Formats: sequence, structure tokens, C-alpha cells
Amino acid sequence: MTQDEIMEMAQECKLIGMRPHLDGIYSEALIAFAHLVATKEREACAQIADRLVDVAEHNFSALIAHNIRARGEQA
Repeated sequence: MTQDEIMEMAQECKLIGMRPHLDGIYSEALIAFAHLVATKEREACAQIADRLVDVAEHNFSALIAHNIRARGEQA
């Protein structure tokens, strides 16, 4: 997620925008929180893909897991 996307979602949920003079106070915390949530979710997806290694004849799931985890490095 980009910072703009995070802020748009925060506005949609009315976490910011109600009192614009206070938005700056919360924006850094919101961005940090969103990155923590995204990291946790990516890891959960990667663990699912890792478990597919036992089922798949080829190691495609390891590649999937790697790509899911790598998404966090692009943000």
C-alpha cells in the first residue's frame, strides 16, 4: 500500500478528516499501523504458500511465497 492509499482508507473510515488540524498528528501512526498489518497479512499468505510445497510436485509455492514476501520491500 502506498501512503496515499493508507490515508484514503483512513478518511473512508473517518479516522482522519473530521478535524483536519489534527490529521498530521495521526498520519504517521496510521501509516506505521497499516504497514504492520500488511506485513502480518503477507506473512500469513506466504505461510499458506509454503505449506503447498508438501502437495505440489514442483516448487512453485516457494516462488509464490517469495513473491508475496517481496511485496513488502516495494512499499
